[in-house]
Amino acid sequence: MELGLSGTLALVAGASKGIGLACARALAVEGAVVVGVSRSLQNLALARDELAADGLVMHPMAVDLRDADAAAAMVASVEAEHGPIGVLVNCAGAARRRPPAELDAAAYREAMDAKYFTYVHVTQPVIARMAGRGAGAVVNVIGQGGRRANPMHVAGGAANSALMLFTVGLASAYAAQGVRVNAVSPGTTRTARVEAGLEAQSRATGRPVDELRAKNIAAIPMGRPAEPAEIADAVLFLASERAGYITGAIVPMDGGATSVI
Repeated sequence: MELGLSGTLALVAGASKGIGLACARALAVEGAVVVGVSRSLQNLALARDELAADGLVMHPMAVDLRDADAAAAMVASVEAEHGPIGVLVNCAGAARRRPPAELDAAAYREAMDAKYFTYVHVTQPVIARMAGRGAGAVVNVIGQGGRRANPMHVAGGAANSALMLFTVGLASAYAAQGVRVNAVSPGTTRTARVEAGLEAQSRATGRPVDELRAKNIAAIPMGRPAEPAEIADAVLFLASERAGYITGAIVPMDGGATSVI
């Protein structure tokens, strides 16, 4: 299926590893011009070199998206150097998973800064520019913790819930201006972030990580975690012209674990 992404400038926030890197790779394969953003220039360089080994190009840009001014300056710099951003993929930031006893006001603020505001700070300047041009697509990657309560992910889950409302709210606000906003909501995915969550759960329960991992997988009807590339495939479809009449959607990708209407 031709996705119509060749030559489109795609900004991927959180492109240095995991699902974000998979999205950067998939967009590059489709012929998009990819700018990858992360806090760590070192991690971005590793990601750039990994893609380059496969003949793919990613332009790295290090910025801390918790800083609204830095995010806005980055967006302006990207457009000045590469042209108008046609696709924004938000996959940056991760709220630390903590046992409930470790949560305090600072932990909740940290979770919102790490996950919610990283998306807000980059989306606001990009979507304003897209709306001025009358076209664009934003795809947010938002964990299932925003739908399903998890005692180990209360602060991060709250940030994810806020991002879901942020997504559908912007979709409604900008639809008439030609900008689509959607989200993909992964469940357990084979990433280092999920492993870190298992380690936090192990600390809280005293149960081995391998046991907890096996329990999580047993709860997935499909019997396995998602691969980052599978999440990226859904992101690409929502970003593409093939999804031209889809906006305000939050697509669950959890192997059937959450059976809700």
